[in-house]
Amino acid sequence: MSVTAFLVPSPVPLEIADDDAPVGRPRDRPGYHRVRRGVYAPQHEWDRLAARERYLTRVHALAAIRPNTVFCMESAAALLGLPLFGEPRRIHAFAPGLRRSTSFGDVTVHTSATARRVDAGGTIAVVDAADTSIDLAHVLPPAFGLAVMDAAIAAHPAASTMRDELQHRLETRVPAHGRRRAEWALGFAVANSESVGESVSRAVISWLGFEAPELQCVFRGEGARDRTDFLWRRASVAGEFDGWDKYPTHDPRAARAAFIAEKRREDRLRRQLRAVVRWEWRDALHPHHLERLLAQAGVPRTDRRRPSLLADVGRNPRST
Repeated sequence: MSVTAFLVPSPVPLEIADDDAPVGRPRDRPGYHRVRRGVYAPQHEWDRLAARERYLTRVHALAAIRPNTVFCMESAAALLGLPLFGEPRRIHAFAPGLRRSTSFGDVTVHTSATARRVDAGGTIAVVDAADTSIDLAHVLPPAFGLAVMDAAIAAHPAASTMRDELQHRLETRVPAHGRRRAEWALGFAVANSESVGESVSRAVISWLGFEAPELQCVFRGEGARDRTDFLWRRASVAGEFDGWDKYPTHDPRAARAAFIAEKRREDRLRRQLRAVVRWEWRDALHPHHLERLLAQAGVPRTDRRRPSLLADVGRNPRST
């Protein structure tokens, strides 16, 4: 068992209480949200949480009352800072000693014929990033599994070492449903995808049959150093995924400055390239939108479309 350098803490304070106590229960007091039996969070803080943060809070709530739990799958991903997609329906734990996987409430306890490497992070134990990435690549829609693989490789200080470790662990596992999906995700994964949106976009671009882009290319000129998310050098086209988190919503002045800087960056790129095409999440998750944008920009096609893969891009039955 190795030591995890960092686990993502609960985004809100949690209060453990005896739900069977005759008085003083948080659920009897206004202003508390029951995260799970015996664990509460301030209602006003809970209401502000995004889907990922709600799920992370649910995981921490279970850890608070079941401290010996070893978290896996999406629950480990949440704690390790790996990508999530929506709010996962279930909390996932790993117990190799069980004869078969089982469930109670919103918790699924998994077992496996193949061991998992577990990291001990303070008081919480998780299946490590490599095994978690492989597990999720078996069960998530392929583009989402790729995003998890990309993130795990990019987060490691030695990307090639992490890729080799992922390859070794996948090869030594007992074959299971989803193996080919995981092999594809690992084979297509890169260390220089800088966001989940870029990873998903890269999968969609491939399945649409467009030429594979170069990633994170740098252009120098006019006293600036500008980097593109995607570049089709032959077509002289740059592609940019807009995640919008580059514009700070809490500070209007900073947001305006960031917007102006981004506009000037794009203008510089347009003076060096034939076209710059931008898209956002809804375009990546609705491939015909992205297809239209890339075709209009003149990005060449080098392969056939893969409709069956494109049809499932935005669907994740494991989350709400």
